Amino acid sequence: MPKKELQKKGAAKKKLPAAPLGGNAPTKVKKSPIFEKKARSFRIGGDIQPKRDLTRFTKWPQYIRLQRQKRILMQRVKVPPTIAQFQHTLSRDQVSQLTRLCKKIKPETKAEKAARLQALAGKKGESKAVPVIKFGLNHVTELVEQKKANLVVIAHDVDPVELVCWLPALCRKMDVPYCIVKSKSRLGQLVGQKTCAAAAIVNVPSEDVSELKAFKDNMKAQFNDSKDAFRKWGGGVHGHKSGHVQKRRMAILEREAAKKAGAM
Repeated sequence: MPKKELQKKGAAKKKLPAAPLGGNAPTKVKKSPIFEKKARSFRIGGDIQPKRDLTRFTKWPQYIRLQRQKRILMQRVKVPPTIAQFQHTLSRDQVSQLTRLCKKIKPETKAEKAARLQALAGKKGESKAVPVIKFGLNHVTELVEQKKANLVVIAHDVDPVELVCWLPALCRKMDVPYCIVKSKSRLGQLVGQKTCAAAAIVNVPSEDVSELKAFKDNMKAQFNDSKDAFRKWGGGVHGHKSGHVQKRRMAILEREAAKKAGAM
């Protein structure tokens, strides 16, 4: 027999070595002989834990918990109109318009006041008062009672609310336009303080009189003349769990009513 034919027969009978890691096992997914699967162990000293959303397990500071609980409580409990009216606030565009107007009459600092008085020291005659925004609860109340205030601005988050809950009624009685803005700290920035419960605009520069008049008319229509702003009850919003309970109760009552109607 020729030598070449013997070599072919020997090659056909030769058995190849099996692939490592069970390469000959009948599996659907082919396993790579290079990489070996190793399950991760999250025990102490093992693999690093994957990132998880731990928001619900975070212990928040007490003041944050009180803020969130108060917000939910104000949604659930029925709030009388005197307190609920403070949820009816200005829109973002109206706040920017009011801020632009108040920045022009922001109270001057001590240095600015000293410079102004020094400039007027050598001049004869009486000096006119610079138009500035007035603040302080007692001061604003006097201006409203004397009908000197052109516009009253009230913060919506004054605590306790009893400090300002009567002020909108006084403004309506004296026919003084008022508005409610969010955040007493934001209102405090306009008057140069940390916080401010209420502020009043008495006069403005001559070039801003028309802008103030248009803003006053809008606020009078939105707050003074609107019955929904001070007569509508707030709160009374049920949560998801309470809503499901009420739906189940209504379904039971409807089934009982249908049974009674069928029996009759």
